Amino acid sequence: MLDYIALGILCFAAVVLFYGIIVLHDIPYEIAVHRNHPHQDAIHAAGWVSLFTLHALWPFLWIWAMLYREDRGWGFSTDKPGGAGVADLAQELAALRQRVEQLEGQRNAGAEAPREE
Repeated sequence: MLDYIALGILCFAAVVLFYGIIVLHDIPYEIAVHRNHPHQDAIHAAGWVSLFTLHALWPFLWIWAMLYREDRGWGFSTDKPGGAGVADLAQELAALRQRVEQLEGQRNAGAEAPREE
């Protein structure tokens, strides 16, 4: 009787280990799905390939899945909701330079005029 219980526990452990490895390797894919990653299918396929390469690709898949977020893209863009884009910043910089030139002109005009004492 104990032989059958031990065999059952052994089979159960083997099945849990088998499915646990599959679930573990799907973590980067699940992250990609959650973040609406544009390369979800590639990450999923590479996760299966990683099973056959002794998990060598898995850390890179994790990083690849974590790099993208739907709200900010790849993280390199300065265009954010409620923020200024690159074109807006260039316009603002030009306006500030023009304002500095006006103020310097006013200062120089004030220094040239004689002061009344």
